[in-house]
Amino acid sequence: MIGSNAYNYINVLDKAADASWKRNELIAENIANVDTPNYKRKDVQFEAYLRTAVSGGKSLDDDINNIDLNTINSTTYTEAYQYSFRMDNNNVDISTENAELAKNQLRYYTLLDSMTQEFSRIKSVLSQAK
Repeated sequence: MIGSNAYNYINVLDKAADASWKRNELIAENIANVDTPNYKRKDVQFEAYLRTAVSGGKSLDDDINNIDLNTINSTTYTEAYQYSFRMDNNNVDISTENAELAKNQLRYYTLLDSMTQEFSRIKSVLSQAK
């Protein structure tokens, strides 16, 4: 995390990218355990925490400027632990996991692209200030 208000959006994007990376690891673990009896699917909770943290202000800029990123952490949870649709009590569906993997990879690369664009904007401002 970069300790300057000029980097607030980048810090939020970085935190979201970290959560997306963790989700990617868990999806890979889910895929690897698709045939493991009694294995339960895992995922990351982050977006709801971020949505709560950036809502309620006058503007998104105000919300981002006032956000305390130390209070927004991704959490890992086991999905529907007591439920399973398979005889071996595994609740991983390979088609769903593959779709989630593709969706999450798009999210991750979009976050990286957004960070790159933010750095480009800052660089542009600094180069014009000379």
